[in-house]
Amino acid sequence: MDLVAIESIRQLKYRYFRTLDNKQWDQFGDCLAEDIRADYGTKAMGKPLHFESRAEVVAYMAKHMTDSLATMHVAQHPEITVDGDTASATWAFEDTVIASHYNCLIRGAGYYTDTYRLDADGQWRITSTEYERLYEYMTSLEDTPSFKFLANKWA
Repeated sequence: MDLVAIESIRQLKYRYFRTLDNKQWDQFGDCLAEDIRADYGTKAMGKPLHFESRAEVVAYMAKHMTDSLATMHVAQHPEITVDGDTASATWAFEDTVIASHYNCLIRGAGYYTDTYRLDADGQWRITSTEYERLYEYMTSLEDTPSFKFLANKWA
């Protein structure tokens, strides 16, 4: 078992979520292979999203993850299999999106399925990623009169 590779991949996935939530687009992009295949989408977004490159993923996230969105993604329970310079994994995840512009809160959970590659520069990168939702719900903040945003990094 390649414990160094497993730990590197675990750190990569955590960095992917941290840089996404902090809107650090250059660092987020460096988590992804140039030729990544990414499939995202939620009921709240209304349609599946499919991307075929790092540039497409980063451009979409940078455009849509505006300052009116505060997000938090938590990944856990990784099952990582390494095969030389490639690997695959599943991750349980939970996410929270506070969309202040739309006055709503979205929460969900599911499982990511990823593949990885050790690139020529010695860094592991995500080559494909997709998830299946276990659940997702949306709450109008107008229905929650006691809701008050006490901290927002981007406000």
